[in-house]
Amino acid sequence: MGRTFLDGVASELGSPGGNAPGTDDWSCVPSEEHPDPVILVHGTVLNRQDNWSYPAPLLANEGYCVFALTYGNHADLPWPLNAVGGLLPMEESAQQLADFVDEVLAATGAEKVDLIGHSQGTLMPVWYVKFLGGNEKVDDYISLGPVYEGSHAFLIAASFELFERVGARQDMENLVHALGCGACPQVLAGSDWIHTIQEAGVYADEVTYTNIMSRYEEIVLPYTSGYREAPNATNIVLQDHCGNDFVEHAGIVNDPNAAWFVLKALDPEDPRPLNCVFVPPILGWSPDPTLGPAPETEAVTAQAGY
Repeated sequence: MGRTFLDGVASELGSPGGNAPGTDDWSCVPSEEHPDPVILVHGTVLNRQDNWSYPAPLLANEGYCVFALTYGNHADLPWPLNAVGGLLPMEESAQQLADFVDEVLAATGAEKVDLIGHSQGTLMPVWYVKFLGGNEKVDDYISLGPVYEGSHAFLIAASFELFERVGARQDMENLVHALGCGACPQVLAGSDWIHTIQEAGVYADEVTYTNIMSRYEEIVLPYTSGYREAPNATNIVLQDHCGNDFVEHAGIVNDPNAAWFVLKALDPEDPRPLNCVFVPPILGWSPDPTLGPAPETEAVTAQAGY
């Protein structure tokens, strides 16, 4: 089980094009306790293996059938270029997700799936749920570092806003697309893609949403881009519950505090308390793969609508 974000990178280097531990067992039969297969949806420039070295085996050990796909990659290129996912326009990636969900449902006999996404993997599935029938096939939609409003990260968004003022934003988006990353301009605040999903409504009434955020975000800016209230949504800012958690965007997938909220969203009846552990920035860190009590930490019950 990966302890830091770099463990996922090491896995990809050691097994090019492989799978995260515990994922893609197509003979897995969902249990009565966990009837929905879990599908992991990676972020930009990541893939089904390097994004999920910690949560994938954790979920499998909890008895879930876990699946992960690499979407939006240039599959015709050699490795390692074909291992870079999340590059194609998100409409195309959403269709890939739709096909993958159907494969998982057919293999497992389940009626619905649960989605867990990170970064672009929290945003691209909105298109699937809203426009490709995913609202009828998704039960829980759990987002790590969600970006529903688009990001203002670094100088990139500001540059596109400047081009927009002079009427050249679409030209720049076309250029970036031609260079190989159709999704890159789409995730920025103010893009036509963001406007489209905002007008349609990010949430679907049939789906239950959990948004898990960190105040120390450096990619999804502001971090509240992922905060959206609704009767079928729970918004969690990690530092509201664990003051010793300094995780940011990349490391949130390897954060045991965030993992507790993921498990709670999947199974609200799980009685385990939240044991807040110190998590440093950048990499994330799992001091206890079993999510048991950490030394010198106090077990607390999170107040997050559960």
